[in-house]
Amino acid sequence: MSTVIQLEDVHKTYRTGEVDVHAVRGVSLEVNRGEFVAILGASGSGKSTLMNILGCLDRPTRGRYRLDGTDVSQLDRDARADIRNQKIGFVFQGFNLLARTSALENVELPMLYAHNHRDAGSIRDRALRALETVGLGNRAAHHPSQLSGGQQQRVAIARSLVNQPALLLADEPTGNLDSHSSVELMGVFQQLNEQGITIVMVTHELDIAAYTKRNVVMRDGQIIRDAAVERRLIAKEELVRLQHEQHSVLEVGAASPPRPGESNRGGDAAPTSGPADQGDAV
Repeated sequence: MSTVIQLEDVHKTYRTGEVDVHAVRGVSLEVNRGEFVAILGASGSGKSTLMNILGCLDRPTRGRYRLDGTDVSQLDRDARADIRNQKIGFVFQGFNLLARTSALENVELPMLYAHNHRDAGSIRDRALRALETVGLGNRAAHHPSQLSGGQQQRVAIARSLVNQPALLLADEPTGNLDSHSSVELMGVFQQLNEQGITIVMVTHELDIAAYTKRNVVMRDGQIIRDAAVERRLIAKEELVRLQHEQHSVLEVGAASPPRPGESNRGGDAAPTSGPADQGDAV
């Protein structure tokens, strides 16, 4: 199995005034093709800095990073931009869709910036296939405002896949979604991973990390745990469970007796005698 990510003793140090901030401290990590990995950690653990390095948005201060066999450790900004477009698909918490363009047009965008120029017909066909992959082929003409949060994130996933990257990076992808939409989204990721797509996801949510196959936990810029997920959640099964729970709640609500003091809708309430009525009796 080939290696997509290979980090060797990677460090990242930021200079803040007169203080050096060691955000990543000697991290070594390998991710093979077809893995589904979650990187976890509290705020300040270094997971976001590591994500930026993995996504070629930043360079390590020292150490080596090979992405899909290419050493990207010291590439300049333009070269890293080319690598991002060719080899990495990004999914962010905030969707980052263009509001005035359709779902299809949003998905087409990465291909317009690629060096291997395609004709308009092939670009459209490829974008439509990507939307169909995430179950939104019938929403291609819809604008973001016409889509739910979960659907918008699916469009973002389709956009990240359209150039067939070696690596899909997801940064807190469920952060703006409700619990049901989050499970649905993890189902999309699981389906993509079953097709062989390599996924690395940053999250602070343990329940979301349980849908992946491997958890890497960071603290103070270092990896403190790297292990396979023992009790992996399957999104399809969780969605069924959530539906059963919702039906149970609705059934309980429908069967509940009226609260004290509520009128009986089946008939008129019996009148009560007040003090004046009692006074009329002789």
